[in-house]
Amino acid sequence: MVKTFAIVTIALGASITSLAFSEETPLSIPGAETITVSQAKALFDDGVIFIDPRKDTDWDAGRIPESEHLELKSDFNEVNIANLIEKNEPFVVYCNGIKCHVSLIAAERAVEWGYTSVKWFRGGLPAWKEAGYPIE
Repeated sequence: MVKTFAIVTIALGASITSLAFSEETPLSIPGAETITVSQAKALFDDGVIFIDPRKDTDWDAGRIPESEHLELKSDFNEVNIANLIEKNEPFVVYCNGIKCHVSLIAAERAVEWGYTSVKWFRGGLPAWKEAGYPIE
């Protein structure tokens, strides 16, 4: 039983990793708002919280300034997100662009947990960089 659990867990982790850059993400997520780079910048300028659910190495390589890092596999959970925002408070979730499924999964989870103002920045960090916006 333990071996089966370990194999399923490893397979699931591999599936999430392989999804991260295989196919383009859908254009929308039920219950979340897909936003453009200009909308993301306006929200950034308004002080809306940005959540980066990417793995540590991606986070360390560069991110949108002042983003909160809640890695999808280890830190993106109901308790940690509740410590940052209220259920009706807007926030932006992003990752490594239109082929990165990490922010897709994070946004879907937040919607499932009852968050009502999830802003999914589908273009993510690549679109942000391309627009010439600041990176830290």
